[in-house]
Amino acid sequence: WRKPYTPFHQRSSMDLDVCKGEIGSVHTIAHFLNVEWYYNSRLGKYDDLSMALSSLDDSGNTTFLNPIRSTTTTPTLLVFTSVAGITGVIITLSLILIITSSMEVIRRSYFEVFWFTHHLFIVFFAGLVIHGAGRIVRSQTTTNPPHNATFCKDRIDDWGKIQECPVPQFAGGFPQTWMWVIGPMILYVCERLLRFIRYMQTVKYRKIVIRPSKVLELQLVKNGFKMDVGQYVFLNCPAISQLEWHPFTMTSAPEEDFFSVHIRSVGDWTQKLISIVEQLPEGAEGPKMGVDGPFGTASEDVFDYEVAMLVGAGIGVTPFASILKSIWYKFKDSNPKLRTRKIYFYWLCRETHAFEWFADLLQLLEREMEERGMGSFLTYKLYLTGWDQSHANHVMVHADADTDVVTGLKQKTNYGRPNWDKEFEQVRKENPTSVVGTFLCGPAVLATVLSKKCVKYTDVDPRKTKFYFNKENF
Repeated sequence: WRKPYTPFHQRSSMDLDVCKGEIGSVHTIAHFLNVEWYYNSRLGKYDDLSMALSSLDDSGNTTFLNPIRSTTTTPTLLVFTSVAGITGVIITLSLILIITSSMEVIRRSYFEVFWFTHHLFIVFFAGLVIHGAGRIVRSQTTTNPPHNATFCKDRIDDWGKIQECPVPQFAGGFPQTWMWVIGPMILYVCERLLRFIRYMQTVKYRKIVIRPSKVLELQLVKNGFKMDVGQYVFLNCPAISQLEWHPFTMTSAPEEDFFSVHIRSVGDWTQKLISIVEQLPEGAEGPKMGVDGPFGTASEDVFDYEVAMLVGAGIGVTPFASILKSIWYKFKDSNPKLRTRKIYFYWLCRETHAFEWFADLLQLLEREMEERGMGSFLTYKLYLTGWDQSHANHVMVHADADTDVVTGLKQKTNYGRPNWDKEFEQVRKENPTSVVGTFLCGPAVLATVLSKKCVKYTDVDPRKTKFYFNKENF
């Protein structure tokens, strides 16, 4: 499952880039207006004071106020011939490319375009540091004797002739952007060095499985690797690209001696990886893989709640696979630290094949809970949102079977989408005094629906049911 560029509990990459674009747009428009006003002041279109300030003699290119030094210098010429203008154009173009490549259609279908274009941030910050070197923004300096601006602003003809009104002088401010950029850049370089070190560490394959619906399961082993439930890692496959790192949620439990990821074919990189694995000879080792992480998500907090609602859509079930596996191990070891006493699990899929790789785990949990007399601990509901008439006929024929025809589980598959009002009402009724953590790994549309339901069904009485929403969009 491909995660967003930034951690889900923060704003998405697109949201952050749009904010940058909005700020940059206001900044750019303000500069265009300023340049136009500078030009008009030079032509004397406003008042005598602005024209006088624009016409001040320049000594050593240090004392002027208006950067347009002659009436033949147009605003366009200033933009494309000055340091501030050229770097401003470069910064703006870089930001436009970064913003447009953050669009969802680009990120999903052409992830490499998104990934590489975002590295224009190096050009962006370099231009930002140089941008102030032209010293276009200027302030008045102290003269000897001092220039009394209040007294002299209406006595332009007396400038330099009387003691109170020496000719005013101006100077550009010292560029300070580098002071704000150098810290984050050092941190970035350190992070890249750490990623390189992790990349060089040996990663071994424990198992490679091609699951139904073009889902690749990789079980990997790396010395010193420690994880928590719901976390994700960045993977790099040099056989595809030495520069690209792609994030995937781990489906293994912390109690296991390996970590696993399930990779669905959704883009160029994943398609190439699955193609390489499919062409491997029997028993051959997989391609070299670099691993960076793990990194945390909100799913780590699932065991902090007495009651948890887990909602997965399609391959978005991956973090919950890790959670459910960990619960199984905790029950097996009789872990006294397990605070969670009830879990409601919902899985929405479009195709029947998508259930197959996860059904084994649910069957194991189902059997384990029954043996321990805790069948009510895990309530799970599977929803098939897409089917054809032949499938519907097959289900009708086997409607009386003890197990579901799709998953082989005792819990029968539901068809269509959940009635969330009904589900939340049931959870609230069964847990009248509990704090319920609602966790979603799925599309933004579903996140909007569930967040509203959490607000709607949270009781105003602090002693009664509270719903807290945590999301992970893909």
